[in-house]
Amino acid sequence: MPRIETAQSSEDFLKSLGFPTLTVHQTFTHFDFETPGRRVLVIGPMGSGKTEFSARVWRDAAVALQKGSEVAQKTSTGEVDRRKVFFVRSQIDGDRFTDYPEDALAYRSGYVRCGSSIARISDSFGLEQVLEDNPGVGTFIIDEASFFDERLAYVVRNHSIERGVMFIFPTLILNFRRDIFNSTARLMLEIATDVIPLTAYCDHHQCLNSAFYTYRYYNVNGEECPALYFDPLIMVGGDAEKQGSISPNYAARCDQHHYLPGKEYTFFCLKPLGEAAARGDSKALVTELAAIKGDMKRSELYKRLFQRSRTRSDVDITMNALKPDLIAEKALIYLFAEQNLLPEDLVVKIAYDLDLDRSFMEKVLKDNRRPISFQRSLFT
Repeated sequence: MPRIETAQSSEDFLKSLGFPTLTVHQTFTHFDFETPGRRVLVIGPMGSGKTEFSARVWRDAAVALQKGSEVAQKTSTGEVDRRKVFFVRSQIDGDRFTDYPEDALAYRSGYVRCGSSIARISDSFGLEQVLEDNPGVGTFIIDEASFFDERLAYVVRNHSIERGVMFIFPTLILNFRRDIFNSTARLMLEIATDVIPLTAYCDHHQCLNSAFYTYRYYNVNGEECPALYFDPLIMVGGDAEKQGSISPNYAARCDQHHYLPGKEYTFFCLKPLGEAAARGDSKALVTELAAIKGDMKRSELYKRLFQRSRTRSDVDITMNALKPDLIAEKALIYLFAEQNLLPEDLVVKIAYDLDLDRSFMEKVLKDNRRPISFQRSLFT
């Protein structure tokens, strides 16, 4: 089981020194580069400071590298020195922090420059190449590890056990649906030796509660429109506010203000329609997607959201979820990329028959590792 760092009570100690009873929280200590083979998960919602924590590790390493040979013996295993830090980021995360230098380990309130000790990779094979190219580096910070394939967990475990390399993962464990992000995230939890949980203030303008969840929403004509449950799992946003239906925004939210319309619809209606299509009867699915695209009020999606939200105080924010465009495209992506219900040729046919935005679908499917080439020849 990984060790979870929490604040410790020191009431008895303080009383023995004659102090009044106080709550003393854990000190922000310098990072431990001596212990070999650690696999440290830094988890929390968007905006909780996961990457900023990594920047602190980077700065601590710069100080530790100025120490003498006795310190080097403590922080090294063979040729590996854990004071040497390398930062790894996903290639699909290129839309974030576009105003910063290419070599920046960037977070919301600043950045540190990594020079040549930074790389963008697309999968676990890319990580293996980075490890091979940097045999003396002892600490690798891998940003948003959940974006990568499951194999990454075992690449990490083997190098940490066999060579004493330390890995730090500032990453989302829960996705915007409040589910375990994916199978990679689940494996990361299994192999972790340490977990450092972070929280943030709830981003809602009337709330100061602690936020544990990442909330996805679109800004359409100045209105907050929560993402529907079946929104594609991976959609890269930025830290600047995005407008429109294409690029989502992310925020940290508490239980009360984390809106997620459409979960019941997904499993009560959408998935059964996909299952019927998988058995060869796609008529009802096509009818529903056509209604979503062309006449939303005729769709089962509209009816179910309206029915379930009529007596709720947040009816307006719930129905706002239907204002972004491309909802039919996202529903089809969900059935294909996550539920594995539809064959590729049927997805292409439906996309053409309903004149869906195929360039949008192509990009999102590629980011979610289920690429499709939308060519008519696939079904003609």
